[in-house]
Amino acid sequence: MKRKPAVVLLSTLVALTMVLSACGGNSNKGTNATSTPNSSTSTNGNNDNSSETPAKPTEITIMLPLNVAETPPDTIKNEVEKLTNTKLTYQFFPADTYEEKLNASFATGSLPQVVYLKNQATFMQMKEAIRDGQFWEIGPYLEEFPNLNKLKPEILNNTKVDGKLYSLYIGRPLARQGIIYRKDWADNLGLEAPKTVDDLYEMIEKFTKADPDGNNVDDTIGLADRNDLVYGAFKTVASWFGTPTNWGEKDGQLLPEFMFEEYVQAMDYIKKIRDNGLMNVDFAGTSKTDQVALFTSGKAGVYIGSMQDINSLDKDLVKNVPDANASVHALVEGPGGNVSTWAIPGYNNVVLFPKTAIKDEAELKSVLAYFDAMMTPEVANMMYWGIEGVHYTVEDGKAKASDDKELTEREVKGFRDSVIGEPETNGQLEAYIDLEARKLAEQFVVDNEKVAIHDPTAALDSATFAEKGTQLQELINDATYKYMYGSIDRAGFDAAIEDWKSRGGQQIIDEFNAAK
Repeated sequence: MKRKPAVVLLSTLVALTMVLSACGGNSNKGTNATSTPNSSTSTNGNNDNSSETPAKPTEITIMLPLNVAETPPDTIKNEVEKLTNTKLTYQFFPADTYEEKLNASFATGSLPQVVYLKNQATFMQMKEAIRDGQFWEIGPYLEEFPNLNKLKPEILNNTKVDGKLYSLYIGRPLARQGIIYRKDWADNLGLEAPKTVDDLYEMIEKFTKADPDGNNVDDTIGLADRNDLVYGAFKTVASWFGTPTNWGEKDGQLLPEFMFEEYVQAMDYIKKIRDNGLMNVDFAGTSKTDQVALFTSGKAGVYIGSMQDINSLDKDLVKNVPDANASVHALVEGPGGNVSTWAIPGYNNVVLFPKTAIKDEAELKSVLAYFDAMMTPEVANMMYWGIEGVHYTVEDGKAKASDDKELTEREVKGFRDSVIGEPETNGQLEAYIDLEARKLAEQFVVDNEKVAIHDPTAALDSATFAEKGTQLQELINDATYKYMYGSIDRAGFDAAIEDWKSRGGQQIIDEFNAAK
């Protein structure tokens, strides 16, 4: 099959993947990882010299993105090896350059047996290589593994390619987005948590103009935002206006979110906030670090994003403004009185198994056995929370993180991001929460799921989207920022959509509709 250039590059890179030596020149084919340490066991109870030979540890090499500053030490890895009878080699690479390293690994033939992707977009780009047979189909084997078989079918379905399962997933709550705001400012101004988008605008306006901190100085803004149209404010605001999640259906046809009127209404809303100086007007050039600093320094009063960020935001805010009090809110009504929010497909990332690194079915099963063991409470807790008594304690049946956040960040965080499944399926402890605002946030996460808008294309495939989707999305992102900045009007935005369609967007529309 003749492929388009970007897909040719990806598939060519995949085809050059290495023959891994991690199962070693000493292959451990057929050796299952277990959930208990390696030990000798007497066979007859008479203490004679007859005993089973300890199973040789399964050697597995794993490549994954690193979301902390430094590669973690082997503290957690060593404990996991004991629990699973494995010898693990982790290849950590910084998240911000991970895709580059992933491609380089393809090109140089250095992919290991286990490859974590960076995010959902990377997974979409990998689908053509999956179709080319470069990765193992694992669906037929899951029923052999009691813990892997607990993974949620609806989420597994969202990761299938042409109806076949090639990946395991790292689970995430479906809808964590909402408002984090200065409740003390709201109390000072007689404002309640915003029930509607109009209430939210009023809060943002008064946080800017009504001297919410009472210092008689014009030194506050309502909203702090950043250069991220997904995890910043825009996508969440757009979902409150009723914009579909990525794609939606209109007149029986699937269309991208930016072709819906609600998307334009959301742009108008953010544009009005910016035009009136109620936010950091340079938000398209603002990093998350700077956005957070605006809130925690006491400059800004509203942060729209993951409500679970309340812990760190509140902690750092109180350091700078001891009398401050932050809270959270969600379930904001749009102009028509409806409540909705956007949702992810239930996973944050996936893991794949290259055929060039895993030579046969026996070796694949030995690797899958390790992931089956990972989905036991003992191993999942070790990888997610760390060592009990060091990185966390158990209180009221939940994991209470150690006060030594730096130790946990250094030793545990790198492994936490690789845990398969979610607490409902792997048995890991839920977090112990003592911050009232975080408790409220967790309840809103549950409530958000009831009104979440799901992406109808999550389980659909488009070859053109896999090849050009990311590049074409940049065109729309640029037009969205320009519209909100006032650089282009509605006609200019519509022209950008036509440009998107002419460069391959219409083909994406056609392919998704053919696949539904």
